[in-house]
Amino acid sequence: MTKKALIVGASGIIGSATADVLHNDGWRVWGLARKPSRQGTAIPVAADLLDPASLAGALAGLDPSHVFISSWLRQPTEAENIRVNSAMVRNLLDALRPARSVRHVALVTGLKHYLGPFEAYGKGMLPQTPFREEQGRLDVDNFYYAQEDEVFAAADKDGFNWSIHRPHTVVGKAVGNAMNMGTTLAVYAAICKETGRPFQFPGVAAQWESLTDMTDARLLGRHMVWASTNEQAANEDFNVVNGDVFRWSWMWTRLAQWFGIEPVHFDGEVRPLQVQMAEDAPIWRDIADRYRLVEHDLSRLASPWHTDADLGRPIEVVTDMSKSRKLGFLDYQSTDDAFFNLFERLRADKIIP
Repeated sequence: MTKKALIVGASGIIGSATADVLHNDGWRVWGLARKPSRQGTAIPVAADLLDPASLAGALAGLDPSHVFISSWLRQPTEAENIRVNSAMVRNLLDALRPARSVRHVALVTGLKHYLGPFEAYGKGMLPQTPFREEQGRLDVDNFYYAQEDEVFAAADKDGFNWSIHRPHTVVGKAVGNAMNMGTTLAVYAAICKETGRPFQFPGVAAQWESLTDMTDARLLGRHMVWASTNEQAANEDFNVVNGDVFRWSWMWTRLAQWFGIEPVHFDGEVRPLQVQMAEDAPIWRDIADRYRLVEHDLSRLASPWHTDADLGRPIEVVTDMSKSRKLGFLDYQSTDDAFFNLFERLRADKIIP
């Protein structure tokens, strides 16, 4: 079998979706994580990306032709983000080098390539929207750039091709993920429904009124497989979004309708989820008990800080995908249906009531 893939971050939103895409296409798939799931479609491989010895032992005997990297560790400062997350990529590619099997490495970063790191998110001189790949890097330290540089250096040394994938906010299913708007909003809506609390938009006027887009994890997985197996897409960076645009003033009503609750329209006052959900852990435990849900720990489902960051941006965020379209990737996913599909899966898996 020549189609052999190693997914790094296989238990996350992007990694698990990509594993399904590859598995359904007949690939042999290994899924590397510190605590890999044994319930997915990937063969679990347990390793710590910051421990070279752990990596060497875990990867011994594996000969992946394609590597998909969708893992990172959040640190308190951008300097630490750069140090830790670049080391993770470097250690991984060093550990794979002896097998000489890798033909392509796909790295997932994101729109902080254009918006700046968490410490300067959406501030300073930013490129015009829609964001385009040719706009390049900002003049600021960014761990995404450091991760890219590690991939480029290893590609020069080992002779493999690469692709960089920049999704907008990703909608998909995972538990324990640090950046998970879809499940966060599902849990928030469930709490509002159970308690009678108003379903209030947590963001700012710019996000309520302006156009935006998002990325379905399944579409992102298909995009990575396409780029890694298409010669024309080799050694290119790509934006990856669903293909539609919307305003949150419309989407908020759509989400409320799915849960059978009334949306509260934005009235000019910002109400961050970190504030709204600050005391919700015991409320969620009670809901989980009553409905016999599988996850009682609110912190493993909701990431209010991340949702607040995305919905608190003071600028419009729209992403251009012309490069992919010109090269033949034409997949499309409506974002409201992406949310609804996720909610249905969460309900079927007893994660939300």
